[in-house]
Amino acid sequence: MISNEMVKLGTKRSVIRELFEYGKKRATEIGAENVYDFSLGNPNVPAPECVKQAILELVNDSDPTLLHGYTSAPGDLETRTAISDYINERFNTSLTPNHIYMTVGAAASLCISIKALTVPGDEFITFAPFFPEYTVFTNVMGAELKVVSVNTENFQINFESFKQLLSPQTKGIIINSPNNPSGVVYSEETIKELTTILKEKSEEYGHPIYLISDEPYRELVYNGLKVPYLMNYYKNTLVCYSYSKSLSLPGERIGYVAVSDQMENSSEVYAAICGAGRALGYVCAPSLFQKVIAKCVKATSDISTYEEHRDIIYNGLTKLGYNCIKPDGAFYLFVKALEEDANAFCEKAKKHELLLVPGDDFGCPGYVRISYCVSKKQILDSLPAFAELIKEYK
Repeated sequence: MISNEMVKLGTKRSVIRELFEYGKKRATEIGAENVYDFSLGNPNVPAPECVKQAILELVNDSDPTLLHGYTSAPGDLETRTAISDYINERFNTSLTPNHIYMTVGAAASLCISIKALTVPGDEFITFAPFFPEYTVFTNVMGAELKVVSVNTENFQINFESFKQLLSPQTKGIIINSPNNPSGVVYSEETIKELTTILKEKSEEYGHPIYLISDEPYRELVYNGLKVPYLMNYYKNTLVCYSYSKSLSLPGERIGYVAVSDQMENSSEVYAAICGAGRALGYVCAPSLFQKVIAKCVKATSDISTYEEHRDIIYNGLTKLGYNCIKPDGAFYLFVKALEEDANAFCEKAKKHELLLVPGDDFGCPGYVRISYCVSKKQILDSLPAFAELIKEYK
């Protein structure tokens, strides 16, 4: 007898991955240049030069047994020191290396954090639209995920819905800004209102409500916009970070969990993070890339390409008559489908070789996600297909 739940997860890919696989199949049939695949958030901007130089230096100048050997279970001390020092310098915090746990990307960071906090009967809350895997991560850890309904006026938090979902069983809040799939950045006003509510409810319920900030897109913001650093607004904050987007290293799977030093029982929570990493087998993140991060901790990829792509596709689609949410960050455009059923709309888009992700799994029916971290040529070549698609609805 095996786990039916795991069988279901293993046999049914996410809608994003299904589209990605379909796109690869179509590319072999009609040529990649004829398929406009906007499914996957796979950075197309190269990693900064310092990453290449760091790898070469490490490979050429390091003792291979140390370079490729195990680090400490929470991560290499030099790397954790570099990260905590950088966070402190940038955000005026006072973290130490013993507030940082190295992970295989933000997904592992989230799983570890949820596992560390969860006891039977716990609930977590997130805000639509949201990354669909949050449901998997929370349910597998034995908790329930509740979703705040979307605020389609400006895609900030729907506080009326949020307050209705809070209860003594609420253990944590998962927040993602810049947001996947909308590209919206939660404003400082939104963050202040959120954290005020959490402080009041934590006191009312007699236990902390933890704030888990999922931050793989933190560096991908436009027009000089600042993303509030949540540790500076709420003491019971854990930051789940990934270098997948900021350094264009999604396949290397490297990130961290940062536990606020101001958190109630901070050392105990960090110990629970370490214990959860151990229980899940997430110890000793990839050694080579931990050391790369230590050398490149202040670097980011050139995001001006994403901003250019955003402007091309946003301006192009709105000119054609599509209703789009203008992204503040990340590399996604969230577009209102041209009919109520976004899945049906995406099937019609396929006939024009446009691969778009329906918003239903993001908790936002009636919308589709377009991932514009693709070539400029693909975006420009796709616009006539978008024009033909909208004609079907006129």
